[in-house]
Formats: sequence, C-alpha cells, structure tokens
Amino acid sequence: MDLALSQEKIIDPKYLWTGPDGKDLEGQRYINVTETGKLMVMGFRESMSGAYTCTLSHKIIETTTQEETEIVEAYKFMVYAYREADHAYQVFVRFTTMHCKLKTNGLFFEALKEILNSTIAHLTCHITKSSYKCHSIRTPKHGLQHELFVSFQVDPFAPGWEEVCHKIPYDCEDVTNLRAQQATERIGKFFQQLRYILEHEAEAVPTIRYVENSFSVTPIDSCRPGFGKNHHTHQNCASCCAKPPPDPLWKVSGWTCSDPSPCE
Repeated sequence: MDLALSQEKIIDPKYLWTGPDGKDLEGQRYINVTETGKLMVMGFRESMSGAYTCTLSHKIIETTTQEETEIVEAYKFMVYAYREADHAYQVFVRFTTMHCKLKTNGLFFEALKEILNSTIAHLTCHITKSSYKCHSIRTPKHGLQHELFVSFQVDPFAPGWEEVCHKIPYDCEDVTNLRAQQATERIGKFFQQLRYILEHEAEAVPTIRYVENSFSVTPIDSCRPGFGKNHHTHQNCASCCAKPPPDPLWKVSGWTCSDPSPCE
C-alpha cells in the first residue's frame, strides 16, 4: 500500500497476491501471506523474478450513516533474484633464478602448475590464466638479481564441478565459493612449506628459489549476466556483487571484478 494509507486504520482488509504469471499465489507451498498482507517467499529463485501485484480491498464506513463502501486498490512490485558472485582468486608469487634466459625457467613453471593442480584437484578446483615473466632487478645489497613473476587464478569450475553440485540439495554457489577459498588456502600453505623445504631439506642449493613473503592473493568477483549488483555498497566497483570477508592469512591487495558483462 502507499505510505499515507499505511499510517491509517484499515477496516476489513483483504489481500490478494498474484505472481509474474498473473496467477493467484494463495495456496502455493512456497508462499505465505501474513495477516497484515506481507508476502513471504521461501526458496526464491531467479526464475521467480518479475512483477508481483498486491490487490488490497477494504471498507470505508460513513460515520453518520454507517454506510459501507468497498475500496479496491492494486500495487505492483518488481522483485528480482539476487545471487552472490562467483569467486575466483588471482595469485601472485615470485622466485629467484640464475638467469632469465634459462630453459629451466619454463620447465619449472610447468612443473609448478602440475603440482598446484594436483594439490587442489580434490576440491574440484584448478589453475587457470597462468603466466610468468622474468625480470632483472638490481638491489643495493645483492646487486643484480633475476626473478620470475608468476601469476595464476584459482578457479572452482574444474571438470566435474557440476556433478559435485548435483549432490547438494540446495543452491551450489556457497559451496562453490567455499571450495575456491579452501583451494587458495591450500596453495598458500604449499608455498610456506616450499620455503621450509628449500631452506632446510634440499640437498643442494636450488637454482630457482621462492622469494619470501612474495605470495599474495587478490579475490576476483565475477557476475553472471542477469543478476543485480548492490549500488549502495559497491559504488566504486561497477560489476561487483559481493564484498569479501577480511582474511588475516592472506595479503589481499584489493577486491576486483573480472566479468565485462554488467550485473544488472
């Protein structure tokens, strides 16, 4: 109802809600209409988006004559499903190497991807958009050094992820996002262990070594087409749909959005 009417007494109110298809919602198992006319929808899905109409009928009674007049008014509401964004994580890490032109750099990079994929395969996640570049860096203490700048994404949609979702009786997005987070945490622990192994257990000094504290993570928000973003909490990020929780285990350098399609 309108704001003015909501502040007045209403005599014998009756509420009739119809869905986007124009059908009466009364009696639907996923619908509950309260005695004050509020519409409660359980298990809302994106397919249920659209125009919902509330038809309010009530009486006006003339004070002097007690004559009753029935008033019917209709109110339309546009309702859209909102879903959390799909999360992936951009990882950056560095390694020192003897020289930028060594063929072993490329072999090391391929081996690293294989190890990381096997580390997170049980979570139905995999490494995507991986790349590396070698740069020569001069430092005051160590002179000229060569470093490999490695970047990749931890993606939760490895082959088989749909079969995992079919086993879940509810929407899979929360579980999928949790798997991506767990996979990134496992990769972070891997690099911590790698540093220890190279420093304490390696029989010979390796030609490629992990740069301490170089591991960093940037969460990436990817919105599927057709779902709404929150303009109030994400004004600085045109395609974000969710805000990341703080995680002290990671160096989170920002929350970015990767999908060029608008979340509208």
